[in-house]
Amino acid sequence: MKVLFCTSEAQPFASTGGLAEVAGSLPQALRMRMVGSRVVMPLYEDIPQEMREDMKFITSISVPVAWRRQYCGIFKARVGGVIYYLIDNQYYFKRHGLYGHYDDAERFAFFSRAVLEMLPCIEFKPDIIHANDWQTALVPVYFSLFYAKNDWYSGIKTVFTIHNIQYQGKYGKELLEDVLGIPNSELPLLEYGGCINFLKGAVECADRVTTVSPSYANEILDPWFSYGLDSILKERKWKLKGILNGIDTVTYDPENDKDLFANYSAGDLTGKAENKSELQKRLKLNEDPQVPLVGMVTRMVNQKGLDLVRGSLDGLLNETDMQFAILGSGDWEYESYFKDLQERYPRRVCSCFGFVPELSHKIYAGADIFLMPSKSEPCGLSQMTALRYGCIPVVRETGGLKDSIRDSGDGKGYGFTFKSYTADDMAFAVKRAIKGFGDKAGWTILVKRAMACDFSWGHSANEYIKLYRSMMKSSG
Repeated sequence: MKVLFCTSEAQPFASTGGLAEVAGSLPQALRMRMVGSRVVMPLYEDIPQEMREDMKFITSISVPVAWRRQYCGIFKARVGGVIYYLIDNQYYFKRHGLYGHYDDAERFAFFSRAVLEMLPCIEFKPDIIHANDWQTALVPVYFSLFYAKNDWYSGIKTVFTIHNIQYQGKYGKELLEDVLGIPNSELPLLEYGGCINFLKGAVECADRVTTVSPSYANEILDPWFSYGLDSILKERKWKLKGILNGIDTVTYDPENDKDLFANYSAGDLTGKAENKSELQKRLKLNEDPQVPLVGMVTRMVNQKGLDLVRGSLDGLLNETDMQFAILGSGDWEYESYFKDLQERYPRRVCSCFGFVPELSHKIYAGADIFLMPSKSEPCGLSQMTALRYGCIPVVRETGGLKDSIRDSGDGKGYGFTFKSYTADDMAFAVKRAIKGFGDKAGWTILVKRAMACDFSWGHSANEYIKLYRSMMKSSG
């Protein structure tokens, strides 16, 4: 079985978030299970020069983009045994930043068409083309319209994964023919809510549609979660499946993580105590092992539940002897709030802004409690990473948080959960965790139980393999 993973970003080449982690990890896990998996992504300007030097030029082709044709260079690189194809076009990709450009619709239409055009040139005919998020949503659309009846492409099936339904690729209908190169007669495939919707087109055309957790697959059938796409998803519910993401257990490994102050394991937690002490020093918090340290590593946006944090954190700091540390960036209103909070609670609160990977690792290892009260969370990787480092999650029961964290109240779980999206419910869950921290023997048992959880890509990869095989079987 052969799978081509189509993505707009992938580690280690270019990353803005969770999609890149998935694209860097899932193909590796598939390969370990004897699935021929390869990845294709754009050759961005932001990809470091040292990585470019290891790329091999394969060939160049001409790709149709509506009424014109564009140059497409095809480069190849190998990472961890997985082959990556990188699509080159300086007009579209020789610019800083992956997204947010005025012509993103055209850029990713070109990329999606290039993915399909390159296949006969790379000596790799996939059984499955697996596209991800709106940037590659046109891959199954183009395949259905222009390639499915071509003899060379016969037998290929398409999967489309929704990583976050909030981002759909919405554009004016005037782009259909002149930019996307799709006949006006096919407008119903993409039209939704008075505009062209890339994500809707993928849901219509892909053979199967997946999301990144089982609960999220159910949630997006509800208007509160679907950002307007619930009706089409309900119509295509038969092709929808949720598969929980995994995490990279090599990168996130407290026994070998070079970013930590000290390494440790579930069998010897001495290093975890040292990480807490050193983290308190670095963040200029009071150095006290008996005080519970609550950490967050997050984008500072409303979706991440920061309105709940803002509505309850003052009360928690006044009512309990806790410390709080946050790392992230985002909306000005939240960054301003956390700056003010640090000033009002010196040596008890530290607010760090930006994307600082080494500090995020130190927070996972040094904090006692990890707070993740998201309004919605398609999958979430941070809560799984926190478990790996013995940092006990407090999460709201939504999406992947619900599927990955079991409340410890039953004596078997490894976190603290709450259901209602209210500041009071979140605060109560945090207080439960703080109370649990006070029982040192019980807390050690909880930490070891958390570190024993297996959220590696193994289970997820097996679920995808089952899905792929069922699609191949149905095609005869």
